Amino acid sequence: MPHFTLQITPQGCLLNALVGVSEARKAALIASSSVPPAAVPIRALVDTGASGTCVDPSVLETLALTATGKVSVNTPSTGTQPHEADQYDISLVVPGADPTHLPLSIGNLPVICAELLLPQGFHALIGRDVLSRCVFVYNSLVGLYTVCY
Repeated sequence: MPHFTLQITPQGCLLNALVGVSEARKAALIASSSVPPAAVPIRALVDTGASGTCVDPSVLETLALTATGKVSVNTPSTGTQPHEADQYDISLVVPGADPTHLPLSIGNLPVICAELLLPQGFHALIGRDVLSRCVFVYNSLVGLYTVCY
């Protein structure tokens, strides 16, 4: 089973990934004889408390994406009053631990635009929408986490 094991940092479970336009958007661009933008390398924090994946607006702007809609978002700071956030469709690729492993690849993933991620040192939160496709092991005793997919 493809997997990767990484060290837990003081910030938590950080990983490298690539964010690109969704497979549907890529197909539409190719059909119109346009060249899809290159995927953007990012740092992401695995967040088991986030129901959905969130991406910093700088990444979405680099890909020239437009919002596909709005969603209500609840966070500890919003209390009982959710706030509206723009939603975008992306593709997400997380490389395997070994070059022979297939990457964790999701061609069409709706994500929430969330500011304040970049000042914390990462571009995205990987939420349970992605983790629901994986086995996630957090081993704080040895300071490692593993994702199998």
